[in-house]
Amino acid sequence: MSGGAATAGMLDTARQALERFHEVRVDDDGALSFRHGDVPCALQGIELAEGLVVLSLTCVVAWDLPADSTAPLRLAERAGQGMFGTLGAVRTDQGWDVTLRYVFPAGGLAAEPMGTLLMLVVSTASQVRTELLG
Repeated sequence: MSGGAATAGMLDTARQALERFHEVRVDDDGALSFRHGDVPCALQGIELAEGLVVLSLTCVVAWDLPADSTAPLRLAERAGQGMFGTLGAVRTDQGWDVTLRYVFPAGGLAAEPMGTLLMLVVSTASQVRTELLG
């Protein structure tokens, strides 16, 4: 199977998995987008090398947090507590934007286990959002 076909196949499996829980939009480039509560998420497939196709999930946890926010410190403290995803904070002109990213090889995963894995990641993003804004 070519890299493009393998990537498309994994994204199709991911779409099936996500549609059990969310309304999923398929973008023109094949990427998937959906919302988990108040957290917008995007899932892309990438062929890193021949035979190595990974899925990259990005969740926007919060945006435009006040510049004097303690969000980066709280994220640094929280970072070691999670197994599913890497938290990041970027300072913009409007304040802090916080994301959670998770990249994983998904070859061979059926829809049900992939759905479980994806829900672990997006539920972590929602939990972090609640902690930051709560």
